[in-house]
Amino acid sequence: MHPHHIAFIGGGNMATAMVSGLLKQGFPTLQIDVVEPFAEARERLQSQLGITAQHEAGPFLGQASIVIWAVKPQSFKDAALQSRFHTREALHISVAAGIPSDAIAKWLGNERVIRTMPNTPALIGKGITGLFARPAVTEADRQHAERVVSGMGQFLWLDNENQLDAVTAISGSGPAYMFYFMEAMTAAGADMGLDREQAYQLAVATFIGAGELAQSSHEPPEILRQRVTSKGGTTHAAITSMDNNRVKDLFAQALHAAHQRAQEMGAEFGEAP
Repeated sequence: MHPHHIAFIGGGNMATAMVSGLLKQGFPTLQIDVVEPFAEARERLQSQLGITAQHEAGPFLGQASIVIWAVKPQSFKDAALQSRFHTREALHISVAAGIPSDAIAKWLGNERVIRTMPNTPALIGKGITGLFARPAVTEADRQHAERVVSGMGQFLWLDNENQLDAVTAISGSGPAYMFYFMEAMTAAGADMGLDREQAYQLAVATFIGAGELAQSSHEPPEILRQRVTSKGGTTHAAITSMDNNRVKDLFAQALHAAHQRAQEMGAEFGEAP
């Protein structure tokens, strides 16, 4: 049922989420290897998931048919060059932001590369992941990748690798935007006489409810918003204030800034040797 051996390079939060998802699907612990240089992260993997991580790459990686790169972008090249001789036959799946697949393929000497961009709700199985596959990736490889990421939530395939930078800006960084607005709503609620715990509870529940309503509806967000916005009412006053202050335009500018930085990271950290 689970013929593959999977190795993770990097054992941080995203790797933990992916390992947890695999274990929930019944994937055997003994068929998962993790390389993680930091002792604290290794101890967390052991205590939380029963995974014994190694502090550095070695020949044991040769048994992996799938290698998942969960390293920081600036660390990817060095980690790849340390592991490439052990992983030439594997399917490689990257969760590192910005690093182009051309660089990954050259660093690893392997064209079977899938780039992904998950987000932090993956930690509770509520994330969404964008995926792009290089031409050498087979249909079976795609199915294996889907099995790996499905434990973290939803996923979607992209036809153009450049679209991953947009995914990074929208959903990869997106949870931080939601938390940012929750901060503002909590502070405003406290100013209006609620205690902070009450205001925060209201803000979180509103985001969850609105998101689930949008997901269950076939109507666009403009229509959903209009249905809450009675002319002359409280919501109309709030939306009018935001429109007058160009909040939507400023938010779009922020997303474009994230998109640009994703592109810059690719150029900064993705130079192939």
